[in-house]
Amino acid sequence: MSEQPNLIGLAISRNALILGLFAVATAAMLAFTNDRTRDQVACNRQQALEASLHEVLPPSLADNNLLADQIIVTDATLGRGERHIYRARQAGAPSGAVLETVAPDGYGGAIALLVGVTVDGEITGVRVVPPHNETPGLGDKIETRKSDWMLGFNGRSLANTADDGWAVRKDGGDFDAFTGATITPRAVVGAVYRTLNYYRTHSATLFAMPAAAAGSLEHCHE
Repeated sequence: MSEQPNLIGLAISRNALILGLFAVATAAMLAFTNDRTRDQVACNRQQALEASLHEVLPPSLADNNLLADQIIVTDATLGRGERHIYRARQAGAPSGAVLETVAPDGYGGAIALLVGVTVDGEITGVRVVPPHNETPGLGDKIETRKSDWMLGFNGRSLANTADDGWAVRKDGGDFDAFTGATITPRAVVGAVYRTLNYYRTHSATLFAMPAAAAGSLEHCHE
């Protein structure tokens, strides 16, 4: 009678050992895979960011590496927390920039944006940074794959657009709203306007700041 409990105990111990070994092997495999793919993931992120930067600032405006010439600022005008600014230069002279900014008052919450400007503050492009929580079929028209509404910022500046023009038409401004959705475009227009004002006020200082330290990903282009 005493042998059966011993056999059961041995079986349980053996199964526990097998499960333990399996867990260790799985953890080791995951760690190995993560280590092997870390660089590729970083490269993919860099390439996606570079593509986004080129969407809002034409490559012809810069002969430097925007990622290597970035700075980090903290200013409530651009949103809470740290924001990156990617500086463009030609022959060493400032030629433009791409600023990270946030519209905190979107219908579905904060909307992250990239705003490209020339050195004189003329907009070269504005894009939303996914993900966002704007209503599908209405507020998501801020995506260029859904509509060309964002292209309406191109060529705009504080010099050629009056202060009261930086609003949707419903509020007396120059920008169209979406049918059935006003909050989203209102938030984006406001954020772009604040970003242009920030850039005009701080541009000289921004281009004089030392570049932020960043890890080297030169092998991504090999």
